[in-house]
Amino acid sequence: MIFLLFLLLAFCSENVECYSPVKAALVIDAKTGSVVYSFNADVQTPPASLTKMMTLLLTYKALKQRKIRMNSTIRISRNAANQSPCKLGLKVGDTITVKNAILAIITKSANDIAVALGEFIGGSEKKFVEMMNKEAKRLGMKSTIFMNPSGWKNPRQLSTASDMAKLSRELILKYREYYYLFNTKSFAYKKITMQNHNHLLGQHGDINIDGLKTGYIAASGYNLAASATHKKQRLIVVVLGGETARKRDKQVLELFKKGFKRLNNQLVDIVSSNVKSQQKTVRRLPMHQLLRQANIITFDESEKLLNDYLLYKQSVQNRKRK
Repeated sequence: MIFLLFLLLAFCSENVECYSPVKAALVIDAKTGSVVYSFNADVQTPPASLTKMMTLLLTYKALKQRKIRMNSTIRISRNAANQSPCKLGLKVGDTITVKNAILAIITKSANDIAVALGEFIGGSEKKFVEMMNKEAKRLGMKSTIFMNPSGWKNPRQLSTASDMAKLSRELILKYREYYYLFNTKSFAYKKITMQNHNHLLGQHGDINIDGLKTGYIAASGYNLAASATHKKQRLIVVVLGGETARKRDKQVLELFKKGFKRLNNQLVDIVSSNVKSQQKTVRRLPMHQLLRQANIITFDESEKLLNDYLLYKQSVQNRKRK
């Protein structure tokens, strides 16, 4: 047993594949950005394929600025073709449209297409990574360093649940016209249908999960940045370091349920507080306004009553002067 333990320790010291992924979770209100729940949200860990959200954000930005179009053609470079799986498997010189590239990244989480898209927008992978880090800085993602467009393992590529939530929120609020693409459950390309790795997409009771992105490498564990709506509210949940995809998904769904419940309780407290405040304000109102709010008199009658009162007050003051 001691000999086996020695071998394991020696192996881990020689290889970068031995990790203890950071476990982190964050729930925020998408509209306000306020934190509903947080655990290790600011601890750095590899983002894995959550990195592709930034690749997609810069793609949406280029589309919005009309620098590229959905039907623009991307040519696969040797660098892109040589990326490790998951990949679409296109060969050097093959082409793909921007829209199909987006869908391949969202569903298949294709590393080769993420790199090809980055090269297409930035001119080279290196320049595109510079764009990624510049955008991260603009968004206030202070603990994030991007090293590639795909999220493939690199010891220097790090982020936090807090930063991934900021990135998710930017995609939801600023790029609404493209956000629906994250809800794509399957993508057919060259007669092959690929299922989205995000198996939580869809309706869960009265909660509808409609995005965003999964991620996994050994160093990170199973990651997921997700967003869901309940009635008119929207939450963003980021879970990092899951032991398995199933356990991660279960935790995300549980956080949505608890998050919406907590959000609803906060709204009830706010409404209750406002009602009490209004009640205090009502007691200070002039009689004509109180009568009007109580529906005892109409607006016109209220105004007449106020005018009569002002005339009476003026006449009293005139008598005093005499």
